[in-house]
Amino acid sequence: MYPAVWSERDPQRPAVVMVGSGEVVTYRDLDERSNRLAHALAGAGLGHGDVVALVMENGPRYHEVAWAVLRSGMYLLPVNTHLQPDEVSYVVADSGARLVIVSPTLHAMAAGLQKAALPAVQRWWSVGGEVDGYESMDSALAAMPSEPVGRESEGDVLQYSAGTTGRPKGIRRPLSGAPMGEGGGAVLNFLAAFGVSEGDTYLSPAPLYHSAPIFWTMGVHRLGGTVVVMERFDAEQMLSAIERYAVTHMQLVPTMFVRLLKLPEQVREAYDLSSLRAVIHAAAPCPVDVKRRMIAWWGPIISEYYSSSEGAGGTFITAQEWLDHPGSVGRPILGTPHIVGDDGTQLPPGEAGQVWFEGAVEFDYLGDPAKTAETTSAQGWRTVGDVGWLDEEGYLYLTDRRAFTIIRGGVNIYPREIEDVLLDHPQVLDAAVFGVPDEDFGERVHAVVQPDVWPPDEAQLVNSLRDLCQSRLAPFKCPAGFDFERQLPRTDAGKLYKRLLRDRYLEGTRSKA
Repeated sequence: MYPAVWSERDPQRPAVVMVGSGEVVTYRDLDERSNRLAHALAGAGLGHGDVVALVMENGPRYHEVAWAVLRSGMYLLPVNTHLQPDEVSYVVADSGARLVIVSPTLHAMAAGLQKAALPAVQRWWSVGGEVDGYESMDSALAAMPSEPVGRESEGDVLQYSAGTTGRPKGIRRPLSGAPMGEGGGAVLNFLAAFGVSEGDTYLSPAPLYHSAPIFWTMGVHRLGGTVVVMERFDAEQMLSAIERYAVTHMQLVPTMFVRLLKLPEQVREAYDLSSLRAVIHAAAPCPVDVKRRMIAWWGPIISEYYSSSEGAGGTFITAQEWLDHPGSVGRPILGTPHIVGDDGTQLPPGEAGQVWFEGAVEFDYLGDPAKTAETTSAQGWRTVGDVGWLDEEGYLYLTDRRAFTIIRGGVNIYPREIEDVLLDHPQVLDAAVFGVPDEDFGERVHAVVQPDVWPPDEAQLVNSLRDLCQSRLAPFKCPAGFDFERQLPRTDAGKLYKRLLRDRYLEGTRSKA
């Protein structure tokens, strides 16, 4: 299924609703506009397997471009709008994109792209307004027909990893060549587990350039649902949108839970959330206490899944299962997990090691065969570097990324456990824990905390945090040092750029708040 089907069956059904502006895009609108753009893409000389880079904020035109690219059998490259021009140039060049589409609101970024260094790009378009040096996409669409172009085949999204442990890597899956409407298999499995069906209303509060938001919203379109898109996340505005649009399903990340729980009680109780049937979260670890409080507030409707941009396996867990297995990310629904030790042997239940999945989605790291080989076992299993363990019932528990495991005196320390404890402190909004060099033990534990309100007495807060850790953790896990930052470097999808933070400390360039 895809928008053309729903355009024929129920043309006035809303496909996209923007929370801030209230603008509605019907299925007829979405189908006809994406058809016109598909014709324009073909007229620009693009064909099967080509890459189109989209640099656009959340807006009513985003899915128009996305569906045009996919129904043309091409790759859509959603670009993070917070990147600097040289970072965007790197991603565009690495992807081999032949067309770049930008929004006028991002004109500064567009102006900063070094076109001469991007010879593969043949066309530069702006959408929804003029940008110096760019052709108007709207002008190109004016004379295009609204009927489908020839034989439509399934394209795909070309994703780039968030770069939280290194430079972003392109994740490319081979195109199936299947007729349009037969794609979305892996995402549709997750949506089925989540209970989404025709006519449901799904709220997407995160930037559409991230993997889950673009895949899941397009999956909802395949099922004939309505996607309510927030221009940007705001905790109270989200509660208002749930009530206003009778939202049935939505996907959040743990940092959004934290901000929701920080709202005053009278604000949290002011909105009718009774339409909600299911909420799911992913993208980053969720502290156990935060999730308990959310379930207590919204009821046992909060599920969780674990996967990756690469599609290297996936798990799912319902609220009730989680209450019985707190901290777990569930049992597999995509691939079979294996826990492997440093010596390459499989570990028994209860022992932590690197998480590999058998039967994962096929993918390559674009232009990096060494990385592809590094993340592929002799058996053909795939990994993204996460560390975790399985219990006797097959539930998976994650401890951290392998790259951030702290090794102190030969003992592995997993930062997530310490971060969860710090987030229980009433004055802490966010926390990052990592290892720094230690002459005696190799590494020592260091914590960087983002306070909810900047403390008038930093020493007093440090002592309070130290007392909390000592009451909950073994002594060797307790941070030896604490620092405060006004904002930790976290993506809009909730992933922490811990690499950037740690590198600043290792290089001695941390700027004092």
